[in-house]
Amino acid sequence: MQSTPASKGIFQRMLNWTEKAGNALPHPATLFAIFAASTLVLSAIGYALGWEVIHPGTKEIIKPINLLSHDGIHRILLEMVDNFTGFAPLGIVLVAMLGIGIAEQSGLINAVIRLLVLNSPKHLLTFVLVFSGILSNVASDVGYVLLIPLAGVIFMAVGRHPVAGMAAAFAGVSGGFSANLVLGTVDPLLAGLSEEAAKILDPSYTVNPTANYYFMVASTFVIAIAGTVVTDKIVEPRLGKYTGNAVERDESFDGMSKKEKRGLWMALITLLVIAGITLLGIIPESGFFRGADGGILTSPLIKGVVAMLFLTAGLCGLAYGITTGSFKNDSDVMAGMAASMKSLATYMVLVFFAAQFVAYFKWSNLGIILAVKGASFLMSADIGLIPLMILFILLAAGINMLMGSASAKWAILAPIFIPMFMIMGYSPELSQVVYRIGDSVTNVISPMMSFFALIIAFVQKYEPKAGIGTIIATMVPYSFVFFIAWVILLVAWLLLGVPLGPDAGIHYTLPQ
Repeated sequence: MQSTPASKGIFQRMLNWTEKAGNALPHPATLFAIFAASTLVLSAIGYALGWEVIHPGTKEIIKPINLLSHDGIHRILLEMVDNFTGFAPLGIVLVAMLGIGIAEQSGLINAVIRLLVLNSPKHLLTFVLVFSGILSNVASDVGYVLLIPLAGVIFMAVGRHPVAGMAAAFAGVSGGFSANLVLGTVDPLLAGLSEEAAKILDPSYTVNPTANYYFMVASTFVIAIAGTVVTDKIVEPRLGKYTGNAVERDESFDGMSKKEKRGLWMALITLLVIAGITLLGIIPESGFFRGADGGILTSPLIKGVVAMLFLTAGLCGLAYGITTGSFKNDSDVMAGMAASMKSLATYMVLVFFAAQFVAYFKWSNLGIILAVKGASFLMSADIGLIPLMILFILLAAGINMLMGSASAKWAILAPIFIPMFMIMGYSPELSQVVYRIGDSVTNVISPMMSFFALIIAFVQKYEPKAGIGTIIATMVPYSFVFFIAWVILLVAWLLLGVPLGPDAGIHYTLPQ
């Protein structure tokens, strides 16, 4: 029998309420415009009421700055453009996406994903699908539009339920959004937002895109194994044997052509050359990639990781595209870069308003005041680091059910929680990794996730009556198990005191 949609009980009504509540929210850019305007009003109210706190580091008395005053209005008008162009995540994301655009337009990323999945042993098929889904996050949307439908076709070809295959891939792509073996566009984006928030309290603080790298690598294997277990032991047995009408096989899901294989070899050779040059510049003590102090953590490879991402993705994409013929001239390459910029149009609109909100929040001193007050409350509650981080995960996970964009949510939460946790002695890198866990675990059950409608359409190829309830009922086990697995990993990490990434510890000390 085919699987049946979730029953229309209390659970279904809750899902309907969540969908309606999320749809009722304004566009994220509009939300930031509202937040920016609210900050202006709140700064005037705080100034009039005489709010003040003592800075925990400098012991200076901090009071709100009225941004609706004569000087405040002048500053708003004079620095509006600089707020936008100087917003840390903007340039980082634009540069990274230029390189990713070349690799994506050439067909390299498509080919790598197909190679991983189509050549995997049958007994490792589920693991490879989840694992490939996690890795596909390096190129934003590819996992959603390529890997998930491919997973359904492959599962059906080996006599397994196609929806189980798509669920496994979806779990990796969306639920494993905060895990990976390589840095993607989201890493510099979130790091930029974290840095802007940290500077509210410590103007000299920097957050590198590699801030959560060690934790991400460990998470990749934890989530891949967890996703495999959930698929094989819970989801597929629940779905049962697929007895529906077979869907016509898409020829693009067949094996690799000789041309594609040659392209992959050329991309691999290019990657090895880049790796060789990198090792040559970093291993010797006098290597040209070493930092000014001779260190690795201060090297341009760490601080300039976005440039390395652009060059590596771009050059490997060029090698593949020229070999396969997908790039016939320089115009094709530039078209790929332009296509990646087009996909960021909405993001740039959102960034304009987010940049104003973050700037106003910083100018007004409201960020420091809220951080000090909030930190004082949490410290008086004395619930401890681990319960505090778990509560923050649950908060981020709950907000994710109503607001899909990871960067939009972090742009709202970071200016409040990063300074708050810094005052309590916890690093911005820790705040960021905890947020990322919460943001990921409910991705697969959030109707606000931008690709949710696409997932429903994919599943309906095999289950015509499938709807939101069907998808969420199928994916809830992944959310629950991923939450448990990630919390266990985080607790172990905190107890061991292991750095979250290069030069990214768990604790923070305010400068005196």
